[in-house]
Amino acid sequence: MPGLLSSPVCLTVIWFLSWSLHPSCAQIWTDEVSGTQYGHLESNVTLACGKSQFRIPVVWHLNHSSALPWHKVTSDGALVLLHVGHSAQGIYSCYDNRGLLLHSIKLRLGHPPGLLSISCQVPNHTHVRCSWLESVKTFLPAQYNASFRGNGQEWMPCVMDVTRKHCDVDHPAFWQTIHTLRITETNALGSETTYVRFKLHELLKPNPPESVFAKELEGYPKRLIVSWNFPSSWPLTEAFPLVFQIRYRPQGSIYWSEIYSEESPVVIFDALAGHLHQVQIRARDEVNAESQWSEWSPLLLVRPWEVYTTPDPAEQLPPDERFPDYFFPFNTKPETSTAKSHNPVLEDESNLGLVILLVLFSVVILITVPSLIYVMWVRQRRRDHVTKQELTSMVKMKSMPI
Repeated sequence: MPGLLSSPVCLTVIWFLSWSLHPSCAQIWTDEVSGTQYGHLESNVTLACGKSQFRIPVVWHLNHSSALPWHKVTSDGALVLLHVGHSAQGIYSCYDNRGLLLHSIKLRLGHPPGLLSISCQVPNHTHVRCSWLESVKTFLPAQYNASFRGNGQEWMPCVMDVTRKHCDVDHPAFWQTIHTLRITETNALGSETTYVRFKLHELLKPNPPESVFAKELEGYPKRLIVSWNFPSSWPLTEAFPLVFQIRYRPQGSIYWSEIYSEESPVVIFDALAGHLHQVQIRARDEVNAESQWSEWSPLLLVRPWEVYTTPDPAEQLPPDERFPDYFFPFNTKPETSTAKSHNPVLEDESNLGLVILLVLFSVVILITVPSLIYVMWVRQRRRDHVTKQELTSMVKMKSMPI
């Protein structure tokens, strides 16, 4: 048996089979990627064919295809991709002149990080949330590191949520005037750190009031009652009071009326009777005058109370279903009639009031007329007395000798 395997015929068959299997082995090895190489978009990228220093002819493939982007191959077998774009990404493999795989590598393209656009929200005195947006789309996976500190304090971590791109700080030093946040973005092509400075008391902005409710006030056609709850994110303590602004207007009007209050509920006294109204509420820290107003609560629609009147049943029927005139051949109503009250008690009260008014008027007349007569008599008597004195004086003067 050993002699048979060592015979020239068997050796020839084994050599032929091994030579015919080279391409299939090379095809399998193309899926074995040695690593990932990163490159800058819109620049030249060089891919080496392994670590071998032997200058042998090589053939490059991209994703098992011989079609390559704009390129050149150096004398040592390295592939130089010129001014690469996104389409140049993929798995590059180099083979020798017999089709044997020499090296395979994955190419990813992108940009280094740039400065971040950072904004911070302060919904209460115990919590800060800062979010960021990239100014440069890197197209590469990145890592972030964020820290926060008050003026003159040590750096403390800002707890990251990379998926939502924000970080949180609990119980910041609110009494500090200036605070600083730094965020570092790092990817395979570099890193960039962004600093932002701000004042917490100026960024303090509560969330909108919750459970806002508006309803009519029965019996009052010009009043509405509005109630709400504190934002759930705001601590319910006397140390952090809130002031609320309520605005309202008839639907269709461009002018708002406003009310300020520290407690719920609030009564609106000047609603427009019979009209649908829009109502909204927002909140602000009462102590910190530099803080911001919250966003307005969702718009509510409410109508003031209205008197309910029962319509005439005949009016509710369609015209065709009302009783025609020929059902009543005789006139059942007098030619002239006086409207009467449907409430006899009210009618009696109105008659009694009229009688009392007439009596009072008669009494006034009876008192006033004699008084006027007496006054005129007194004035006439005084005039007669004066005239008599004047005549007496004239007689005396005539009787005196000249």
